[in-house]
Amino acid sequence: MRVAGRVSAKALRKTGELVRPGISTFELDRFAENLIRMEGGVPAFLGYRGFKGSICSSINDQIVHGIPSHEVILREGDIISIDLGVIIGGWVGDNAATFAVGAILPETQRLLDVTKQCMWDGIDAARAGNNLGDIGFAVQSLAERCGFSVVREYVGHGIGRAMHEDPNVPNFGNRGQGVKLRKGMVLAIEPMINLGRCETRGPYEDRWTVYTADGSPSAHFEKTIAITDGDPIILTAE
Repeated sequence: MRVAGRVSAKALRKTGELVRPGISTFELDRFAENLIRMEGGVPAFLGYRGFKGSICSSINDQIVHGIPSHEVILREGDIISIDLGVIIGGWVGDNAATFAVGAILPETQRLLDVTKQCMWDGIDAARAGNNLGDIGFAVQSLAERCGFSVVREYVGHGIGRAMHEDPNVPNFGNRGQGVKLRKGMVLAIEPMINLGRCETRGPYEDRWTVYTADGSPSAHFEKTIAITDGDPIILTAE
């Protein structure tokens, strides 16, 4: 899983470096797929339940599962969540990050900064002997303390031979509740945090893209981690 994670992290970083006004999400998708295959991997998302891209490209008020397209062109001031997975040797690495397109509003930059820190706080709580609720509590407390809201309908997950495995990993919860965390468990921890309300809408005609109900921006960060007796191991690290 370190190998799949390393390639997944490299593909995410390199694709993120291309984010700029004027580029299409289709171009980002093709670049990511080519890089993944050059590194000996297979895009985990491509064809998954009929999904048509190698990345999920979700812009502004799109929370998750945006479909890459020739018609979707990034503009100055947008934000884009890029989520991608890689399969190597039958194992999966999954990660995501939200990128600024040029200059963005200060409140939107703060949303990105807080969401990324929510991910790290959730990862820090992912220790043997803790519970799933400790991860959710860490994410939720920081997000709400900073005035943002946590998406409830979409959550992190276990990961291994399949991209989505048990258990679900909510980004909200109470300390000491939920499944007990054990050494050797591997989780994808992925806060989805909204600038406005937590409610979502969709997916609609494309059957995939999920939006914030109030049209506010949403940010998304994710890493695949392994639980140990000590600090979690970040598997999606280069």
